[in-house]
Amino acid sequence: MRRFAFSADAFGDRFDLADLPLPRPPRGYAVQMLDTDTLLDRHTGAFLPVRASGLAGLFATFDEAYAAACRWVEAHCATPQEHRLAIVPAGFDDLLQRHVLIYGVLCCRP
Repeated sequence: MRRFAFSADAFGDRFDLADLPLPRPPRGYAVQMLDTDTLLDRHTGAFLPVRASGLAGLFATFDEAYAAACRWVEAHCATPQEHRLAIVPAGFDDLLQRHVLIYGVLCCRP
């Protein structure tokens, strides 16, 4: 049972990777902590820097990323509004063996 009720756009608007005109090819969906270069690791549930060698930060679907973000907020926040998370398209550089923030570090404030 969920502790919080999350809106459909709690972590940004839903999107399909195939529909986005991106400067780099995406490899999946990621949960980014705003104002940082960290992504939610699928295995540990912790936020790790994109350069961390063990990071598994790509989710196959928006729904998987959304569910993981919900779990993190429920475990770490007193209210659902206090999170600073966004679901973003992300890439992976095979040569450098690291994740790529296609939009860069997103900020909490415009």
